[in-house]
Amino acid sequence: MSNDEFRGALARLAAGVVLITAQEPPLDEDGRGEDVGMTATAFMSVSLDPPLVLVSLRNGSRMDDLLDEQPLWAVSVLSESQRHVAGRFAMKGRISDRLLFEDIPYVRGEVSSAPLIGGALATLECRTEQRVPAGDHTLVIGRVLSAALPSADGGPLTYFRGRYRQLG
Repeated sequence: MSNDEFRGALARLAAGVVLITAQEPPLDEDGRGEDVGMTATAFMSVSLDPPLVLVSLRNGSRMDDLLDEQPLWAVSVLSESQRHVAGRFAMKGRISDRLLFEDIPYVRGEVSSAPLIGGALATLECRTEQRVPAGDHTLVIGRVLSAALPSADGGPLTYFRGRYRQLG
């Protein structure tokens, strides 16, 4: 089986779209670390008791490196009106994360200090419980420390056949 055949088969699996965020540790005691964000579709619930979620991160990616040293991170479940947010944080060769967050409304998580995107259908703050190597990715399992439903408007943003989609 080729990589293209594998990708083509899995492109037929619709997935929800989330933004994973974290804050880099500050470089000095007077500063605040830079916010980092990454669009993900390989995200799922793992357990209700204890509350656990999983995200798959490409080995060597900025988020993989950051979550290897920073145990606190957040998830914003994107709504169908947030396609631009998903696209912005999924770009390859993108501009700095600081500029990516510049005009996107967010609040800072009370537990993680990570950005929680305004208008998201749900937000979670997590602490890494386990990192599992899996081929060219790392599966990061996080304990959910807080959950909120900031917006009841709209449906979820989904990803299917290589494009962002809306239900219905």
